[in-house]
Amino acid sequence: MELIRSHLSRVRIPEPTNRIYKSECCVSFDTPRSEGGVYVDLNSFLAFGKEYVSWNYEKTGNPVYLHIRQMKKPVSEDRPLKKPTLLAIGVEGGFDNQEPEYEEFHQIVLLPDYVTLPFPSVELPEKVRLSVDAVLLSEGAEWKEQLASWTAEKKQTSAYALNLHQIDNGIIIPPSGWKCSKCDKTDNLWLNLTDGAILCGRRNWDGSGGNNHAMEHFQETKFPLAVKLGTISTDLEKTDVFSYPEDDTVGDPLLAQHLAFFGIDFSSLQKTEMTTAEKELDQNMNFDWNRIQESGQELEPLFGPGYTGLVNLGNSCYMASIVQVVFSTTSFISRYYKEQSLRSAFELASADPALDLNMQLTKLGHGLLSGKWSLRTAEKQEGIPPCMFKSVIAATHPEFSSTRQQDALEFFLHLLDRVEQIHAGKPESDPTKSFKFFIQERIQCPSGKVAYNKRVDCILSLNIPLTEAINREQLEAYNKLKADKSPIQKELTDNEIVRPRVPLEACLANFSAPEEILDFYSTALNAKTTAIKTAGLITFPDYLVLHMRKFVLEEGWVPKKLDVYVDVPDIIDITHMRSKGVQPGEELLPEKVSSIDDIKQAHILPDEDIVAHLVAMGFNHIHSQKAAIKTSNTGVEEAMNWLLSHLDDPDLEDPIHDILEDSSPLVDEASVEMLISFGFEEMVARKALKASGGNIEKATDWIFSHPETASNSMDTDVPTSNSTQALDSVVPDGNGRYKLLALVSHIGTSTHCGHYVAHIRKDGRWIIFNDNKVGASVDPPIDMGYLYFFERIEG
Repeated sequence: MELIRSHLSRVRIPEPTNRIYKSECCVSFDTPRSEGGVYVDLNSFLAFGKEYVSWNYEKTGNPVYLHIRQMKKPVSEDRPLKKPTLLAIGVEGGFDNQEPEYEEFHQIVLLPDYVTLPFPSVELPEKVRLSVDAVLLSEGAEWKEQLASWTAEKKQTSAYALNLHQIDNGIIIPPSGWKCSKCDKTDNLWLNLTDGAILCGRRNWDGSGGNNHAMEHFQETKFPLAVKLGTISTDLEKTDVFSYPEDDTVGDPLLAQHLAFFGIDFSSLQKTEMTTAEKELDQNMNFDWNRIQESGQELEPLFGPGYTGLVNLGNSCYMASIVQVVFSTTSFISRYYKEQSLRSAFELASADPALDLNMQLTKLGHGLLSGKWSLRTAEKQEGIPPCMFKSVIAATHPEFSSTRQQDALEFFLHLLDRVEQIHAGKPESDPTKSFKFFIQERIQCPSGKVAYNKRVDCILSLNIPLTEAINREQLEAYNKLKADKSPIQKELTDNEIVRPRVPLEACLANFSAPEEILDFYSTALNAKTTAIKTAGLITFPDYLVLHMRKFVLEEGWVPKKLDVYVDVPDIIDITHMRSKGVQPGEELLPEKVSSIDDIKQAHILPDEDIVAHLVAMGFNHIHSQKAAIKTSNTGVEEAMNWLLSHLDDPDLEDPIHDILEDSSPLVDEASVEMLISFGFEEMVARKALKASGGNIEKATDWIFSHPETASNSMDTDVPTSNSTQALDSVVPDGNGRYKLLALVSHIGTSTHCGHYVAHIRKDGRWIIFNDNKVGASVDPPIDMGYLYFFERIEG
């Protein structure tokens, strides 16, 4: 005991604000269940595996550790599996994760000689006992915000429920025999709780469901709440209530009263239809779900280096799929595995390696690629939990910090941004450069003169031209079959459904095809006109990422997923997409700088008639004034469209006189229009022009040299940049031939729900990475990808 008393100055009692790590080593994926358990530093409260705790002692000199080990309890008999009724894990009605039970053991260990002392023990100094008790009672920082749930979202009470106005129109709803009042649909019916109208639900992306009559009724009347008939039973909490303004399933605490208004006695009804959540669960077992996950196939489980799965932390499949693909590229393998050891990353890390992105990327790389965590010791591997990595990578992004499903594309772009940031000043070692390439856009106005714009990107986002489908005859026959089926007939089976099949070549051609730009301000004509824009690639990246735009907005801003197959060949050649640049004989559009008097005319007073119309629609008065000014008092519709697209602008709340009395340098509106036509945001365009003295070419260079500043659209007083030479020197280039390396597929009606799965080509065969499940793919869904990753063929 004398030894531990001599180290009491290095023992701390954790405060409520301290982050305590006790479930996972901060430099490896050792846990209390690993063979050596974990050692918690009683000064920094960081946890280390048995192999790594000596590193911490050598770096910090902290000698006192709490050793935590968990041993599996024997199970007398197998627990029966239950059919899930909820999209949830580890909760009643959800998926049974069959977690074994563990018994936990503790002791105090003193480094460097690993002297052990029992715990609990009354002989230990009080400070040590208090410190250990606080650590054991705390909720580990690794798991604080991680929920073992797919939905985990409790229905929120609707803002419209408590004060819902109901129209006394004499309507009494019978207990059965319902039918849509606008068509013959007898299922998927919704009762509007304001006027008692019974109408069919939305049409699903695959053509099933209703005919959108309930949604159209809301758009006409603005009556907010509807209840799904067939889901009403004595358990009102499970009844499906949908709020159209909130665009979500909601809770209605006065539902019994609202139903009674139309003569419905909920106690006498029985549930006959699925709720929206149950329908989603059911759809998760349909054809697409099964095919993308290769359900029903006898998949050979794989183990070893490069075949390590990732534990789902609660709707984290979007992250897992991207991480598996990224760490299959040579650039990330080299940077975070081959060229950087765990020891060197730990030595370089800050005081808290759990919050150091470089450390956590290296930990993740070694976890996925070393094979240490995917040993062939069981029928399937458990995978590694990327808790610390998620916490660090999501620190600047509140949505990725949540347990809600996210867009895999958004996460990919965010990951590249964060990795690029930590390589500022040393771009030669930045692995994200292997994804970067330059795009050049050419704009030609009716005068025959042209303008060129150069921008850097890391994805090629492609529209899917359904008109180019190669199975048009089958589609026509299928649509006729659908039209001939009466509403009361059963829905079409998966074998009967025909989906458009579009070649990838058509999507690439669509990217390069000429596109009209309306209201383009031509400095040659000194007027707005219609210009033609074409695009090509100046450089070809090491890894070409193609994003298929499967999610589009229909009329009324209703999102729709294109139910389409894309035929993607194993090898593509995009050499023909290389931009030729300025050609001999081409004349560039002149740069025009208006006089100060001309520019000041742009600072106009808002048209009060337009403002009044917008205010009557429910918009804020100051916002309406700004919209009128920004659209030069063109009209109500133009002002409304501007306002809808700028609701998230950080300066929208600024006083109106900031626009009318802006003392900052004025910019040429024609130059602003030209930069906007190149695809830049208006605020970024104005800031760049002010920083570059109004020169369009310098403004373009400034935007690409200040991506983090330009994207934030902050103050206008920023330093001027000369060129994009820094980017030019690190962006790779090579031939245009590529081989398909990986694809990320998505199942669900939106990028923010459903499930993501990765298929990656390794060692000459396709491998499926479905969270912690890793196996040899039997039938990879090549034609169903959301993101495609191609690797350049050298030589």
